[in-house]
Amino acid sequence: MSLAEIAALVGGRVAGDARVSVSAPAVLDSRHGEPGGLFVAMAGEHVDGHDYADRTRATAVLGSRATALPTVVVDDVPAALQTLAAHSVARLRERLTVLAVTGSQGKTSTKDLLSAVFSSAGATVATHGSYNNELGVPLTMLRADARTRFLALEMGARHIGDIAHLTGLVAPDVAIVLNVGQAHIGEFGSRAAIARTKGELVQGLAPGGTAILNADDPRVVAMRALTDGPVLTFGRARHADVRVQDLVLDRLGRATFTLRASGASARVALPVAGAHQALNAAAAAAAGLAAGVPLLTSAVALSTASLSRWRMELRTLPCGATLLDDTYNANPDSTRAALDALAAVAGRRRIAVLGSMLELGADSEAEHRAVGAYAAARADLVAVIGETARPAADAAGERAVAFTDNRAAVAWLSGIVTGGDVVLVKASRGARLDEVAAALG
Repeated sequence: MSLAEIAALVGGRVAGDARVSVSAPAVLDSRHGEPGGLFVAMAGEHVDGHDYADRTRATAVLGSRATALPTVVVDDVPAALQTLAAHSVARLRERLTVLAVTGSQGKTSTKDLLSAVFSSAGATVATHGSYNNELGVPLTMLRADARTRFLALEMGARHIGDIAHLTGLVAPDVAIVLNVGQAHIGEFGSRAAIARTKGELVQGLAPGGTAILNADDPRVVAMRALTDGPVLTFGRARHADVRVQDLVLDRLGRATFTLRASGASARVALPVAGAHQALNAAAAAAAGLAAGVPLLTSAVALSTASLSRWRMELRTLPCGATLLDDTYNANPDSTRAALDALAAVAGRRRIAVLGSMLELGADSEAEHRAVGAYAAARADLVAVIGETARPAADAAGERAVAFTDNRAAVAWLSGIVTGGDVVLVKASRGARLDEVAAALG
């Protein structure tokens, strides 16, 4: 599209050459701009993207004021980006199958598994990392082109109505709801409010679209009532349409299991740690079935899948210890799952390094205490970082060591971690425990 066409679509004006054409993806980070691409300049509290327009390789800018490059100037940059993305995908809709996934935890891992499954069946565009909000979803949509057969979107929320807004941009053909947990409960106020928000994905299905629901989570199964269309369930429950059976873990905590669906079965050997990943894989396989991907094809793809950075990343440290880097985010449910994975990995000692779980509201102290007690039952040592997480150390008792900051924790860990140890590092993104994992090697 030319800048003149984009401006007409989004209700803006062009500062510069209106004949310039955009033919490459849109980006928020000026460093990632490509020739032919669109740099989306946001004016933030501390940084103004417009000031970086002369440093990007992108060809044009979408912003709220003129820049050094030809610019589509609008009053509301996010709204214009969303309008452009909705228009772009609508032009491709006849040949494009849209998949969307949400849940309190496991969204990004499941999106990565969806990408593996659908890439085996056709050209697939999937969300990068956790770009799952009102900016990330349209940026992903704008990466789809005429060659794309499948578009896999991760959809997150911090408020009631957020997912409804995203499905208003593009109604999914397949909607996957993984679980209703405690992530962002401080923002939502209750699990009921979280369930209502996750249910917006089912309500936002395209006509005839299929809902993929977790048979093991009563709040998710209840979302069956939100659609008149087809529903497939997944899980370990007997009544699940895609069922996980015969699960075993290897010495690195990686799951091998059987998926059964409609009389067919296939064995899956996941290359990522954690028994909980089997349910994410079952969700991806169920989505595959809804879109015509055979179960065996999905099983083969899942057995070679990889996850985004900082999601149960398994690596060997220079000292010979094994590191589980799960530092992208944390809530009580995902932290328990990570601790279960730690307990399943063979090693001399198991060391849990835990930071703050944020956005838990009034439940924060109690939830940190509960996680601390859970960690003490699964780890030989529990290193707790930060004042918010301190109740976890109190609950873990004699097994725990508390630190005020990441630097102090790294100094201690560097002195005690040796070959044969297994170390889990886990916290909410704001705690920056990826710095701890990186410092360990």
